[in-house]
Amino acid sequence: MDIHGKVVIITGASLGIGRATAIVFAEAGAKLALVARSTENLAKVTDEVWQKGAEAIAIVADVSDKAEVERMIAETYQKFGRIDVLINNAGRGVDGSVAMLNNDNFREIVELNLFGPLYAMQAVVPKMRENGGGVIINVSSMVTKLRIPTIGGYAATKAALDMLSQTARIELASDNIKVGTVYPGQTETEFGKNVLREANYQRPPRMQQGKPDSAEKVARKILEAVQKEVRDQYMSPFLRLVGLMSTVFPATVDNILAKRIGKIRK
Repeated sequence: MDIHGKVVIITGASLGIGRATAIVFAEAGAKLALVARSTENLAKVTDEVWQKGAEAIAIVADVSDKAEVERMIAETYQKFGRIDVLINNAGRGVDGSVAMLNNDNFREIVELNLFGPLYAMQAVVPKMRENGGGVIINVSSMVTKLRIPTIGGYAATKAALDMLSQTARIELASDNIKVGTVYPGQTETEFGKNVLREANYQRPPRMQQGKPDSAEKVARKILEAVQKEVRDQYMSPFLRLVGLMSTVFPATVDNILAKRIGKIRK
């Protein structure tokens, strides 16, 4: 898809990957509906986008609320008269082993990470059908390809999102609506500071996986996923291989992870 002049909704647009995606799409000539819960941060990003010469509106909304998602779609359509691209980026993490995971925290991120994108897809599909097609991008995570201790709750929400994406891709193909999934790895953002966890929770040491990607690099991969209308977008050929290995040889990958984590804890 040629993104110039297209109407793009980006959720979670006030910080991190969402903010970077807004800037990258503005530079590509898109018209933007930027969505987030933070009024102040969202206003700053919207101003940045206007300074890039792109048309944009700010929509303050909680995407875990179905009524607010439907309002988000309605306001975008009312402003621009069409919706070409939906980028479901808003999300939050949760820490804790499966045995000790706080159920209320888990329920909160299920509402945000899974139901939010679902509500948005359900609301935008009729508008895209009117257009004759569109592109939906769901931002997942490489943690869906690896079984990493203490983030199973977060990974579960993203894995479920993966399956929604894969199924919707088939269901919507005849409507010329493409559904793609982007798999960021470690990214240099504020994401870790916003993770839900118990007050006395002690996060265990994590594996070092090299230098994190910048939010801008992820944003450019999201733009590429829209332009090429891809099925799956990884950050590198190596991470694509990791995902494949984890699917084909899950026990081997699990053993490698277990050994590396054991070394970290010693």
